Amino acid sequence: MNIKPLGIIKKYGIYLALLMLIIFFSAATGSFLKPDNLFNVTRQISMLGIASVGMTFVLLLGGIDLSIGSQITLVNIVAAWLMVKAEIHPFFACSISLVISSTVGFFNGWIVANIKIPPLIVTMASMTMLEGLAFIICGGIPIFGFPRAFAVIGQGYLGPVPIPVIIMAAILGIGAFILNDTFFGRWFYAVGGNEEAANLSGINVKWVKYLVYTLSGFFAGIAGIVMLSRTNSGQALAGKGFEFEVLTAVVVGGVSVNGGVGKISNVVAGILIVGVLSNGMVLMNVTQYSQMLVKGAVLLAAVGFDCWQKQRQGGKS
Repeated sequence: MNIKPLGIIKKYGIYLALLMLIIFFSAATGSFLKPDNLFNVTRQISMLGIASVGMTFVLLLGGIDLSIGSQITLVNIVAAWLMVKAEIHPFFACSISLVISSTVGFFNGWIVANIKIPPLIVTMASMTMLEGLAFIICGGIPIFGFPRAFAVIGQGYLGPVPIPVIIMAAILGIGAFILNDTFFGRWFYAVGGNEEAANLSGINVKWVKYLVYTLSGFFAGIAGIVMLSRTNSGQALAGKGFEFEVLTAVVVGGVSVNGGVGKISNVVAGILIVGVLSNGMVLMNVTQYSQMLVKGAVLLAAVGFDCWQKQRQGGKS
């Protein structure tokens, strides 16, 4: 039997990397494997996991959404303002916020599909505008004083399991179902693999882009609500830089930046790698700037490996 080392690395390398990180931080720190810390890791990655589903869909199309962090910030501020200043019930405040984030996502998709501006530019512009809008709404001042029941979303437990982890698992399950068991998922792969061929085969490419960016906004909104409940304070910088964490997790999880390749099961491993890496470096007292250096290198390595595979496949064709 001819076993190709590259094939093994491609299929199982991410799980081996996760295992090696766990072993390293377990040996380097005495508290990494303690139950309290492991639960802390799962809570920390819950928002990352929720938002990663939307980014996965976008990358499968060959696009990118840099506005995810700002959408999270906007949802933080809008939901907080509606609950505290307008005294609206948390359910309706959250619902309105999700409609807003989904609308922002649709707006991004509409511009990408119809005006043909590159997704990088569209979502970067949205990122900047949404950051400014969040500051205008709150004046840069944190908003707090929510109803006590609202804290359950981000801080509560169902038995021994944190509710944010349950929400993340449900969203990841929905994402996997969409990609594996629906025609929507097949469309995502088809458009990302070859947009022109997908269009000729009868797929409404514009509609697919609307849907994907809308879903990205919707999932970012859910992550923003969980973050707001967990921190119990609406912050104008709540999602600052969060899009980088999401992009790193998804790309490390094997979703190609060139589109058409990726699956949720590997993205889960990518989310865990980012969460374990962040938690482990904090336990080792690694400075914030050193953490930024490491995470940037991880993203660069993941994208570099993806591009190398693409070039290698192109050379064989």
